[in-house]
Amino acid sequence: MVLDREERPWGSWEVLDEGVGYKVKRIVVHPGCRLSYQTHEHRAEIWNVVAGRATCIVEGMTVIAEPGEAVQVAIGEKHRITNMDTEDLIIIEVQLGAYCGEDDICRLDDDYGRAAESVAGSSSAT
Repeated sequence: MVLDREERPWGSWEVLDEGVGYKVKRIVVHPGCRLSYQTHEHRAEIWNVVAGRATCIVEGMTVIAEPGEAVQVAIGEKHRITNMDTEDLIIIEVQLGAYCGEDDICRLDDDYGRAAESVAGSSSAT
């Protein structure tokens, strides 16, 4: 049962499970696309790659993650996921923190013209 799902210019995400202090999402990033460069005030994230290859930027460092590998992002760290390959990238993202709402995001850079500031009160996260 999918709890919430949204299409994005870069692909899509859907919530698979959530509870107090956590949320689990399935994220699909289309070839040549990337998510906004962003931070979160209330949650950390763990990106588990299940298909494709993720090019991840975390605090200015580039990490390439293959299926079966995970990348951790601490609360407040600047981060971005990019799919530089020719097939869809699929990630299972585990969010951990006191608050995992979609409005806990501060966009620092975005390829799709979305606000480069906190999106509190809207649903345009990630």
